[in-house]
Amino acid sequence: MRTFSLLKGLPVYELKSGEKIGDIYDLNISSSGIVKGILIKNGDFFRKSYMIRIENITDFGLDGVMVQDKKVLEPINSPDYTLEHKQSLTGKMIMSNKGDKLGLLEDVYFLEEMGTIVGYELTDGFFSDITEGKRVVKTADPPAIGKDAIIVNVKTT
Repeated sequence: MRTFSLLKGLPVYELKSGEKIGDIYDLNISSSGIVKGILIKNGDFFRKSYMIRIENITDFGLDGVMVQDKKVLEPINSPDYTLEHKQSLTGKMIMSNKGDKLGLLEDVYFLEEMGTIVGYELTDGFFSDITEGKRVVKTADPPAIGKDAIIVNVKTT
């Protein structure tokens, strides 16, 4: 399990050649709350963006992500949602399915191999984060992502 903030900026390498094919800059998240893939930028001067589907990633390491072949790069065809770019989820209100405001989305925890989001890091604002810290909410089911809020079924332990 890993957060997006730990993946952001990591290089992606092709296993068969050792060539760096880009750097991670965002996640592609489906409307059902599943991470479909990572979004990368490659090139030095004219940076192009591509998506790599989760199932095409060979390994998620601490210092880089590995793919077998750069043929897995796909053009980005308007992702359902991302964390920081088009259709951004960061900063969106998270509500429980019981109608309680939980906070604003700051980051997601997901199982890399499956793309399943299992938790959300929430913020109540800068000063609240300093005094109380950020909160993590674990979920039992996929969220309902809407225009105004993300509805989650909070896992109780």
